[in-house]
Order: sequence, then C-alpha cells, then structure tokens
Amino acid sequence: MRCVWKRLFLVTFVIGALGKSTFAQKTLTWQEVRDKFQAANPSLRAGQIGIDESRAEQTTAYLRPNPSLALLADQIDPFPGGPSHGAFAFLLPSATLTYLHERQHKRELRLDSAREATGITISNQADLERTLLFTLRSAFVQTLQEKAVRDLAKENLSYYDHVLDVNRERYKAGGIAQVDLDRLELQRVQYESDLQTAEVGLRTAKIQMLALLNDRTPIEQFDVTGRFDFSPQIAPLEEVRQAALDNRPDLRAALQSVDKAKTDHRLAVAMGSTDPTFGVDVGRNAPIDQYFGVSVSIPLRIFDRNQGEKLRTQLDIDRNEKLMEVTRAQVFNDVDSAYATLESTVALLQPYKDHYLQLASRVRDTISFSYEHGAASLLDFLGAQADYRGVQVNYLNLIGAYLDAASQLNLAVGREVIP
Repeated sequence: MRCVWKRLFLVTFVIGALGKSTFAQKTLTWQEVRDKFQAANPSLRAGQIGIDESRAEQTTAYLRPNPSLALLADQIDPFPGGPSHGAFAFLLPSATLTYLHERQHKRELRLDSAREATGITISNQADLERTLLFTLRSAFVQTLQEKAVRDLAKENLSYYDHVLDVNRERYKAGGIAQVDLDRLELQRVQYESDLQTAEVGLRTAKIQMLALLNDRTPIEQFDVTGRFDFSPQIAPLEEVRQAALDNRPDLRAALQSVDKAKTDHRLAVAMGSTDPTFGVDVGRNAPIDQYFGVSVSIPLRIFDRNQGEKLRTQLDIDRNEKLMEVTRAQVFNDVDSAYATLESTVALLQPYKDHYLQLASRVRDTISFSYEHGAASLLDFLGAQADYRGVQVNYLNLIGAYLDAASQLNLAVGREVIP
C-alpha cells in the first residue's frame, strides 16, 4: 500500500511540474514584442520579399542585348534534270552574327532607375513597418491600460467588500436599517461589472496583439509588462519636426521618387538616340571561294524619336515634386497635431497626479469612516465612492490617452522620440 501511495505522489508531482512548464505564462516587454513582431509578422515578411524582387530587377536592367546568329544554306538544287554535279555542287553556306550596340549609357541609366526603384521599395517597406508598429504599440498600450483598469476594479471591489463586511456587522448590531444594507449590496454590482468589462477589454487587446505577432499562444499564457505612466518632459517642437524630416520613410520615398523620375527622363532621352547593329558574316561560295563581310545597320529615326516618352517623363518629374511637397506638408501636420494632443494630455494629467488622486482618496476614506460611525449619510458615502472610482478611472484613461498620443507622435516622426 505504501508503494502505491509513493507512485501516486510521484505521478502527481510530475504532472504538476509538466503543467507548470507547459502552461507557464509568457510575459513580454515592449522591446521583446517589437522584435517578435518584426520577425514574424506576415505583412513585413511579404514586403521583404518585394524588396528582393526589386533587387532581382536590377540584374535584368543591366543585361546586355543578346547577339543574333543566323545560319544560311543557299543554292541547293534538289530538282531532277539539273546539273550533273549534284544537288549540293553549288552550295552556298554562310553564318551571320549581329549585335545591337546601345549608345548614350542606356544600360547604366536602366540600372540607376532600377536601383532607385529598389530604394523606393525599401522606404515603402519602412513606412509599412512604421504604421504597423503604431498599431502594435496601440494594442500594447491598450493591454497595459486594461490591466491597470482591471487591477483598479479588483482593488475597488475588495475595498467595497470590506465596507460591506463592516456594515453587515453594523446591521447585526442595529446600527443601520435593512434598506441601507440592501442599497449597499446593490451597489456592489457596479464594481463587479467594472471588473468583467476590464477582463473582456484585456482579452480583446491581447487577441489583437497576438494577431499582429502571428502567434497562436492561448490568451491565458500571454501577457505583457511595461511602464504605464507619463512623463511631463517633451522635446521642443522644432527638434521633433526636424527629426520627422530626417526619419519619415514616406517623405524619403517621395524624394526618391523625384530622383527616379529625373533618371527616367534621362533614359527616355537616351532611348531617342539611334543604336547601330553591327554584323559579321562568313561563308563559302562553291566550289572553292571563302569570304567574310561586315555590316552596320542604322535605323533612321525620322518619325519616332521617343517624343511621347520624353514628354511623359518630364511631366512625371513635376508631378512627383508636387507629391513630395504634399508629403512634406503632411509630415508637419502629423507632428504638430500629435504634439498638441500630447501637450494637452500632460496638462490634464499633472493636476490629477499632484492633487486630485490624493484628494479623492482622502475624501473617500473620510466619508467611509464617518458613515461607519454614523456621522455621514448613505448618500454621502455612495457619492464619495463614485467620485473616487470616477477620478481613478479618468486618471488611467488619461494615461492611456497620453501613451496613445506618444505613439502617434512616434508615428509622425518615424522613430521613437518618446519610449
């Protein structure tokens, strides 16, 4: 019997150990979430393949024209009644090799255009990563916010349960009426509802993060950690603007598009030039004469001098310059809007942290103590509870708004200026 119990204990211990290792919760920091996202997100991986495809096009752009080889067997007489010397007596075999020589640096210009197209693709990929990182950061902030709201809901519910326990004892001692106790019991449903709402919000935020990470980890085994607070220190607006001009990938792509349009125009001009075709031919003129010859074929570009493409590429330069100006204006608009939102949120948060949080806590504790000793009414007590709850929730929501505004500013700049 003792042996059986030992085996049962060993099996229970092993199952427990495996359970802890199998279902251990993964808690990731923002940097770990970001690294995982960059390695696993399907959209980013697809974009990287697009960059490789664009690089492959550079190889195609710099290829030389293929030479042409023509083989000829002429003066064959297979018809009966012909010369007695045979069908191949006067055979004239020949081979001609021709090659198109491209002038005006056409290959080099095609390569430059392909390289600039690759640069634009890289910048667009960086811009895609910028926008997806903003979405990921928003989900990360939302997760932290919902965790903070959930913890506050648990704290409020625990505090209120303590108050209920005290008032149940008062009711038993005849200190309060049944209706007052019932009203206190009914008020508890609000705190239960807050907790359930926070749990649902937390699960939703985690689901969004897991989708962006392309991760199939169960929600119960996934968690994040980070600083859920604000900093009143903000860099000067001009410094943030300059950082945006230096880092925004969409603005860089717009500048690269202008350069590519100029290269395409030079290529269109070069394509209007004449490319000669050089040829060499060798043969044997039966019965004994061998020969070789050279040729040059020059197209006469009387009508088609690539006029339409020259005009189109010139207009494309102007179009891309206008689009670059639009993008530059959008950069300033994004930065200024996000900066103003961030400043406004900090201005609201500071008095909460310096004054209103402590004040709401002090009022709640004072009214609770007074109510427990019969010096305050039930309405005063419930009002103080509601005020405390409202101030705390508003503060957490403001911190979430601050972190969202910080993410928006990072998005506008193109890099993290506020971690």
